[in-house]
Amino acid sequence: MQTVKMVVTGPFSSGKTSFIGSVSEIPVVRTERKITDATRNVKEQTTVAMDFGRITIDKDLALYLFGTPGQKRFDFMWEILSEGMLGFVVLVDSARPETFREARRILDTFRSYSNTPFVIAANKQDDEDAWPPEDLKIALGLDAEVKVLPCVAHDKDSVRNILLELLYVILENAADEPISHRAK
Repeated sequence: MQTVKMVVTGPFSSGKTSFIGSVSEIPVVRTERKITDATRNVKEQTTVAMDFGRITIDKDLALYLFGTPGQKRFDFMWEILSEGMLGFVVLVDSARPETFREARRILDTFRSYSNTPFVIAANKQDDEDAWPPEDLKIALGLDAEVKVLPCVAHDKDSVRNILLELLYVILENAADEPISHRAK
């Protein structure tokens, strides 16, 4: 069976742990601690190192999902988790525009680590205050070809669709890459 490493990243409290937990077929490995954010919003738990889950796509392919911590003080883990990734998802809480700038910074940071395919998941599309994916794309200043997809992190089908779309982008990218540049 072939495995593909994907990273799920995004700002603090954007839904990364829920995203992985909704599709993982194994109990999610979590490294969480009680914490508050800079604005004193108390959150029961936050990821301090990583989350890990696994989903089997078919008999020949499994995705390993690594969730990053969202707080800047744990960003030293980002580069470690990005090693060997074939693609990544930037999860954005589309109902909290105050986090959009941080989401863009995270995207730029991950793009500096590796030229791997990515998609943006506009989370919380079930919230009446959620920005539509098209508006989120403009707010993040993204190029036209960047995929910004609707998402509800606690909905298994929604998350599965995001992961399959990322897999398609990875495969398209591999098909466009000259054979001499492919990893062996």
